[in-house]
Amino acid sequence: MEKKKRLPLSIKIFAGLLIGVILGLLSVEGGILDTSIFAGNAGGALNLLKEYIKPIGDIFLNLLKFVVVPIVLLSIITGIISLSDIKKVWSIGIKTILFYLFTTFIALVIGTIVATLFKKGFVLLDTTGAEYQAKEAQNFIKVIADMFPTNIVAPLLNASMLQVIVIALFIGFAIIIAGDKAKLFGDFIESANAVFIEVMDMIIHFSPVGIVCLVAPVIAENGPKIIGSLALVIGIAYLGYILHMLVTYSLMVYGIAKINPIKFFKGIAPAMVMAFSSASSVGTLPLNIDCTTKLGGKKDIVSFVLPLGATINMDGTAIYQAVCTVFIASCYGINLTMSQIVTVIVTATIASIGTAGVPGAGVVMLAMVLQAVGLPVDGIALVLGVDRIFDMGRTVVNITGDSACSLCVSATS
Repeated sequence: MEKKKRLPLSIKIFAGLLIGVILGLLSVEGGILDTSIFAGNAGGALNLLKEYIKPIGDIFLNLLKFVVVPIVLLSIITGIISLSDIKKVWSIGIKTILFYLFTTFIALVIGTIVATLFKKGFVLLDTTGAEYQAKEAQNFIKVIADMFPTNIVAPLLNASMLQVIVIALFIGFAIIIAGDKAKLFGDFIESANAVFIEVMDMIIHFSPVGIVCLVAPVIAENGPKIIGSLALVIGIAYLGYILHMLVTYSLMVYGIAKINPIKFFKGIAPAMVMAFSSASSVGTLPLNIDCTTKLGGKKDIVSFVLPLGATINMDGTAIYQAVCTVFIASCYGINLTMSQIVTVIVTATIASIGTAGVPGAGVVMLAMVLQAVGLPVDGIALVLGVDRIFDMGRTVVNITGDSACSLCVSATS
């Protein structure tokens, strides 16, 4: 007897958003549920949503926040360990990492600029009684100084993400330097990383229910005007995706690899289509290696750079982080200061190394960025339901950046 095919998680998540929106619209003041079924309840349907539905959504948010620190710490260390022999990969590795960090930085700048230009179109939410309040922004120099912790425990307990990243970097490099003496510890880190990835996967599978319970009260309280803003933020993210590929990657493959941008995009097109359809960088990897090699990339370099890119390169996700951060801040009536914008760019650039290969990486990074600038993590609910739409575009950007890097490193090695 054949087993019934399960619905893909992406469809369940999108269905959760639709259910949440519909439930919220029916529960607005004067709505069908508010004036009929719950007409006699004090505060109406909205009050019931806040008292009995939103707490379930809060559980989902708490689970996300719980897994952020171990995922970031263990993923970064595991990524560094995978480099193995530092002497062997030093030259290519440094070029690759610098390329990825540079393009991620540029992607964040593009995403921030585009989102800021259009932020007046975002809908403001009523934040009266909000559980999370924005913290006072620190100046840039203090942000850099605070990246370096005074002990190993406090950053983990307080979810100080920049400090967690620094700790992971030191431990990862130390494991490689210690060699065989650290093999047992390295194996433990990799095993623990695999465990927490599974934990993250379980949490993400709870997301359809969490989204319903978080979105419904938001829609009921703020009305249908918020829906149009979601369409706008998706459009802005895709504008950032396109600009980054056409400008950043075109200039780099033309200037460094000496390849005509039209030839580059035509050659990588099959992998781009696959990435858009599957929303999986790893699933696109074999096809991407084939396309990049045919464009002139050295096979040994391509075979190293592309898998590494699947771990640390997140240009598309970086644009998503920037756009969503500005969107969420605007929805809560918060204007990001220049210092906060710089913090977003620095945090997301560094964090991209550690979370790219993690299921739900965009959510993990977004939670990190929001926490870094003191914005309400609740805002994730506003964009998580349409994450699949964001993900299809950002995966295309990610794998295109991997290919561009491979060609540039091949040309200079």
